[in-house]
This record gives sequence, C-alpha cells and structure tokens, in this order.
Amino acid sequence: MESKQTMGRRWEAYRPTKGLAAWALIVGVVGTVAVGFTWGGWVTGGTARTMAEAASTTAHDQLVAAICVDRFQTGSDASTQLAALKALGSYERGSFIEKGGWAAMPPEKAVPTRTATRLCADQLAAL
Repeated sequence: MESKQTMGRRWEAYRPTKGLAAWALIVGVVGTVAVGFTWGGWVTGGTARTMAEAASTTAHDQLVAAICVDRFQTGSDASTQLAALKALGSYERGSFIEKGGWAAMPPEKAVPTRTATRLCADQLAAL
C-alpha cells in the first residue's frame, strides 16, 4: 500500500533544475526593480539631479525673499513704500520690488528671479 507523503517530505525531496532556478532569479530581480521604481521611490540619476536643482532654486528664491523683506522693512521710508506696494495690483508688485532694488543680492547686483520678487511682494503685502 502506498502512503501519501506530507508537504514537508515533498519539500525536502524537491530539487529544482538550474534553468528553473535561473528563471526564478531573473523574475525576482525584474520584480524588485519594478516595485522599487513604481512604489519604492527609486529614481534615476537624471531625475535626482533635476529634483536637487529645483530644490536649490526654491531655497535660493526663499532666501532672497527673506532678505528682501528685511531690507524693505529697514528702509528709511518703509511705511510709505509699503502703502504704495499694497496699492498696486498683485501682478505689478514683483516689478515694484525689482525696481526698488530690495531683492538684488549685493556681490553681483544680479537681477533676482521673478519667483523671488513675487515671494517678497506677497510677504510684504501680507504685513
């Protein structure tokens, strides 16, 4: 009479072929890469570089805006300038800040970005 083997005995007796082991490895690697890039948050080097540059630009604009607000408030005619700024439309405020020179950084006196001047104007208008 033939006895039925238990699952544990069948598992012990199982010997996969080299081809099956290779395919299992390939499927495991492909599955890991697919899950990593879709749900794991993995990115390519180019995407990481783009994200870092965007974060750097945003941080720079926020720093320029903070310095701009400080310079604006410490100016001799800050209250008059603030009233003039608030009287302008939101689309004109950035150019007002740029013309006033409050957002220009000292070493190079370069023209600030539109984002920085807009952030500065929005922060000042909220005062």
